Amino acid sequence: MQKSVRYNEGHALYLAFLARKEGTKRGFLSKKAAEASRWHEKWFALYQNVLFYFEGEQSGRPAGMYLLEGCSCERTPAPPRTNAGPAGARDALDKQYYFTVLFGHEGQKPLELRCEEEQAGKEWMEAIHQASYSDIMIEREVLMQKYIHLVSDCGDGKVATNQLRHQLEDQDTEIERLKSEIVALNKTKERMRPYHTHQEEEDPDIKKIKKVQSFMRGWLCRRKWKTIVQDYICSPHAESMRKRNQIVFTMVEAETEYVHQLYILVNGFLRPLRMAASSKKPPISHDDVSSIFLNSETIMFLHEIFHQGLKARLANWPSLVLADLFDILLPMLNIYQEFVRNHQYSLQVLANCKQNRDFDKLLKQYEANPACEGRMLETFLTYPMFQIPRYIITLHELLAHTPHEHVERKSLEFAKSKLEELSRVMHDEVSDTENIRKNLAIERMIVEGCDILLDTSQTFIRQGSLIQVPSVERGKLSKVRLGSLSLKKEGERQCFLFTKHFLICTRSSGGKLHLLKTGGVLSLIQCTLVEEPDASDDDPKGSGHMFGHLDFKIVVEPPDAAPFTVVLLAPSRQEKAAWMSDISQCVDNIRCNGLMTIVFEENSKVTVPHMIKSDARLHKDDTDICFSKTLNSCKVPQIRYASVERLLERLTDLRFLSIDFLNTFLHTYRIFTTAAVVLAKLSDIYKRPFTSIPVRSLELFFATSQNNREHLVDGKSPRLCRKFSSPPPLAVSRTSSPVRARKLSLTSSLNSRIGALDLSISSSSNSPTNAHSPAASPPPHTAAALESAPADKAGDSADMSPCRSPTTPRNLRYRQPGGQVADSTHCSVSPASAFAIATAAAGHGSPPGFNNERTCDKEFIIRRTATNRVLNVLRHWVSKHAQDFELNNELKMNVLNLLEEVLRDPDLLPQERKATANILRALSQDDQDDIHLKLEDIIQMTDSPKAECFETLSAMELAEQITLLDHIVFRSIPYEEFLGQGWMKLDKNERTPYIMKTSQHFNEMSNLVASQIMNYADISSRANAIEKWVAVADICRCLHNYNGVLEITSALNRSAIYRLKKTWAKVSKQTKALMDKLQKTVSSEGRFKNLRETLKNCNPPAVPYLGMYLTDLAFIEEGTPNFTEEGLVNFSKMRMISHIIREIRQFQQTAYRIDQQPKVIQYLLDKALVIDEDTLYELSLKIEPRLPA
Repeated sequence: MQKSVRYNEGHALYLAFLARKEGTKRGFLSKKAAEASRWHEKWFALYQNVLFYFEGEQSGRPAGMYLLEGCSCERTPAPPRTNAGPAGARDALDKQYYFTVLFGHEGQKPLELRCEEEQAGKEWMEAIHQASYSDIMIEREVLMQKYIHLVSDCGDGKVATNQLRHQLEDQDTEIERLKSEIVALNKTKERMRPYHTHQEEEDPDIKKIKKVQSFMRGWLCRRKWKTIVQDYICSPHAESMRKRNQIVFTMVEAETEYVHQLYILVNGFLRPLRMAASSKKPPISHDDVSSIFLNSETIMFLHEIFHQGLKARLANWPSLVLADLFDILLPMLNIYQEFVRNHQYSLQVLANCKQNRDFDKLLKQYEANPACEGRMLETFLTYPMFQIPRYIITLHELLAHTPHEHVERKSLEFAKSKLEELSRVMHDEVSDTENIRKNLAIERMIVEGCDILLDTSQTFIRQGSLIQVPSVERGKLSKVRLGSLSLKKEGERQCFLFTKHFLICTRSSGGKLHLLKTGGVLSLIQCTLVEEPDASDDDPKGSGHMFGHLDFKIVVEPPDAAPFTVVLLAPSRQEKAAWMSDISQCVDNIRCNGLMTIVFEENSKVTVPHMIKSDARLHKDDTDICFSKTLNSCKVPQIRYASVERLLERLTDLRFLSIDFLNTFLHTYRIFTTAAVVLAKLSDIYKRPFTSIPVRSLELFFATSQNNREHLVDGKSPRLCRKFSSPPPLAVSRTSSPVRARKLSLTSSLNSRIGALDLSISSSSNSPTNAHSPAASPPPHTAAALESAPADKAGDSADMSPCRSPTTPRNLRYRQPGGQVADSTHCSVSPASAFAIATAAAGHGSPPGFNNERTCDKEFIIRRTATNRVLNVLRHWVSKHAQDFELNNELKMNVLNLLEEVLRDPDLLPQERKATANILRALSQDDQDDIHLKLEDIIQMTDSPKAECFETLSAMELAEQITLLDHIVFRSIPYEEFLGQGWMKLDKNERTPYIMKTSQHFNEMSNLVASQIMNYADISSRANAIEKWVAVADICRCLHNYNGVLEITSALNRSAIYRLKKTWAKVSKQTKALMDKLQKTVSSEGRFKNLRETLKNCNPPAVPYLGMYLTDLAFIEEGTPNFTEEGLVNFSKMRMISHIIREIRQFQQTAYRIDQQPKVIQYLLDKALVIDEDTLYELSLKIEPRLPA
């Protein structure tokens, strides 16, 4: 028999080691020995539920251990002390803390411990209590009791179930027995019926019993059905059907409104114009009427039938079956495709017809009809464009609430797929019509009219307010100050930039625009852009110092008039950079398209369409790209879907650069790639441009070169020489040398067989009007030739030539007019050949078939073209997307390194060197303009000791400061936050902090308006406050702050204020009418159609309602994916997102010229004045209690 218990001593020593190192509680305690009066000081360590004690702190082996599981710990009083010993020792013993550990099993003596401090004792007791697992054991005991109880209940339930089952079986048996007896009794009754006919009628008591039974059966049945109906009403299926019915009701209302719009279009415009076309003096022909209103009448009849069908379905509610209606509608919707295809042409015909005064007068008479509600004919022609997407959204919502087993689900899915297919075809036609509507809206605002806006190839780029400096006199700017009121008022101009023209207008007091009599319409092909105006001798600091480097200059050289200069001032450096970038891009595109037309259209074998057709990658679909039918500003098909590689290839295509593609790419590239990949592609194009020419472009080059030689030999191309003698100018900048403007042009001599490449520097005097002297554009008979010279003949005379660029390679030598004609064996490049090389597309593969004696010229041309392309993209990126570099320091450093590498290029042209330096300066500058002023800065500046009160502030002051605050908050939103619907995610505060701050500011301002009204106790004061806030909202409308209008109107429509009938009765009728007008302007009806129309007709600065754009972006994000099933980027979606972001940034970039008033701002931002929603409603109930029912 075993007498002792063995334990693993090694394991115990290991646990003691862990207790010394990682114990939950360690320290010295006094342990009572077996003798009653002796205490020994030990070093204790607690590890999990084991308490070790050691002789000392440094002891490695424990003297003993206790298992604490199940024990209890309680404090014990100090043992009585004898009087012996000093008094101090007795007091010290009395202050010690005693506690005892009681073990839950027998045979174990309690452990008595003490410590010096009470706090340490409490900590030891708490640690021992946790190590005893007493709480866990109590919880286990409770759970065990519950488990036993549940087991008992389950057992009872099983017994009861068995008993009920047996009872049911017995009852079934009894029912069967009773049925058989009833059948037998019925048979007996039938047999005995003839013998009982004489008996009396049924007993009245039995009749009463039967009535009671019938009543009870009916009551039980009704009760059962009521339970079933209530359960169904609360079920998810019923909720889904209710939502489905609501969608159908909304669809019927929208269809009613759409049919009414078509009715106005047909009966208010189409039919009256048909009658006018049949008059004796028709203002419009029948063909033009048919072109403008193609299929409009048919569409109206079709939707009237569809609308009648919908109303008939509603009459048979709740059986809402719509699939058969869509089955009837779908085959007829092809007329929409014809309408969309004709839409652009119809607007063009309408614009041409408006040139007829009689027609324009008649059309304005029709538009003045009250049924039109102030809408123009163009608006009604646009409504059918949005009907198919509206049907798709409705069907999408219907399918979301239609069960999979529903009888019409497959039909609805089929209808949705067909409508989506039709919508994709229609979408390609929408972008052009949007541009035409914008051009027509601007043309209607100009009193004198503007014929160039009726050109469908004109694409709107940007608009804004600039200040025009007084005219230049003898090359010197007038001494004016930027801050002078006369310059701001008299020199303020509304400027509009298009792809081919630049408009400068003045605004009258009525809001109409007037073109300047001189320099109102500038053709960009005649313009030279000067980024920094020159410094004259009398004014060494230059106008840049005078105007804070906010000015830029446009030198105009019309062919039939004297040259002149337009100097404009931008509100900020950021605004100036944006204008400069867009204008220079337009000038570069015009130059590229002009050269393309000059070089290829004069050639009988190679034309521009043929060149594009020859490169199938520009218009034919492939596995990694898909095109739409719409052409961009470069007359190249727009991309619908493409891989990232093909998008980067289009970005670096040396033949053309579409502004809309560049804007779309830079706005949305972070969705499908990274900035590092884009920069790597640009760097590769700059470093290795020659390897990017595809073989097909080389074939085109050889064909063009050979054919052009034949034309030059025969001398049959005088127009080619004449056109090349005056090439379109480049954007130039001021340099430290006397040279003011430089041009890279391609020239051709009429009497020479050798085409010339003019890389000369055109000299000019101090006057900026001489930027293009006749020396820079020689006549055909004095055209200079550029030939290749051997290295040993390149002497000092060539280096010192006044017309040779210092950066031109030695193998390119300028020949003066009248010199010896170069031999045909020399390396020469014809204009068509040079341009074919320079405008080759980015591709893959190395060019074959080049001999050594011609490689120099071709490589030089290609390098210059590639460098210009890289600098153009970087300039646009840095000037208009500076936030990318502020948030990504690594990207900024890589761009700086690339630009520094470009500056080290020995062949760099002067204008390229200047452009590179400008980009470097813009990227390196740390100073921030006032445009970066944020709301936090204004809060810190409002340190006035006392804020103004509402009564002392005028409506104008409130409206101006509200507008200033709203615009500061609105313009602080970076465009990256508009991507990916970050404002709808769970981590929206981290992903879109500025959008959330804008929403918060909107709510705070609305709360302030409501709180200020509710602060007044008497009715008259509240009514006066409402009238004052409505006046503030109207001034905000005049300031184009529609966000402020919505802040105030939403506050006035809150339930706490709207229910105050007595207060509203005191408000004047004029104020109520004005409020109705403001609410109609910012109403969300029809996707904010009134607000959108208002924003189209107003010029920045303005503050739109941000929620309108967020709704558009959410609709685009949810409706279309970023990538196709094949993994291609949905670039059509990127184009739609970029269009919205460009509109937002257009309003962000133009700042208000409103001075800050700290006292007013402090009042508007004082959160102590704001009352929460619940308190507002309680105050409202106290002011006007609810009427008894």
